[in-house]
Amino acid sequence: MWKPVVLAAAAAAATPAFAQDKGGPYAGLQLGYLSADTSGAASIDGDDFILGGHVGYDVDLGTAVVGGELDIDFGDIELGDGAESIDSVTRLKLRAGTNVGDTLIYGTAGLAWADASLGTDNGAFIGAGGGFDTGTGWIIGGELLYHEFDDFEDTGIDIEATTLTARASFRF
Repeated sequence: MWKPVVLAAAAAAATPAFAQDKGGPYAGLQLGYLSADTSGAASIDGDDFILGGHVGYDVDLGTAVVGGELDIDFGDIELGDGAESIDSVTRLKLRAGTNVGDTLIYGTAGLAWADASLGTDNGAFIGAGGGFDTGTGWIIGGELLYHEFDDFEDTGIDIEATTLTARASFRF
């Protein structure tokens, strides 16, 4: 009679710490760098630091995690001689990844909106990221994203931008 109880207790004690649920809502901040190049009617480039925030929700499916996120980065990225600039980039993301221990490795893609001196226009992005779950609710990670904005505001200018950010999120 005691064997099932002992076996159940041993199995529970042997469950690894990384089996924590990685689903639910989260929010945080990111700090990074944006590099942009244009082509078409104008060929200028620029890069600078960005700061932003994000909110999202993940669903833990065991070894797989899927979710969505909304984030925004602010900066003053001067392009060329400074006559043109990118002021912010907002993204609506879909994320899908896998748990590797306490780390989530994921791919992401979605829609992006850039606010620039030329106006505001939408585009698309794709990228990858990862986050280490500290076990305290905090997730520390990073993300690399590539963006394309074709014929920005009907100016004939195409913008390509790459962002690399360090992220800190808190899962509620």
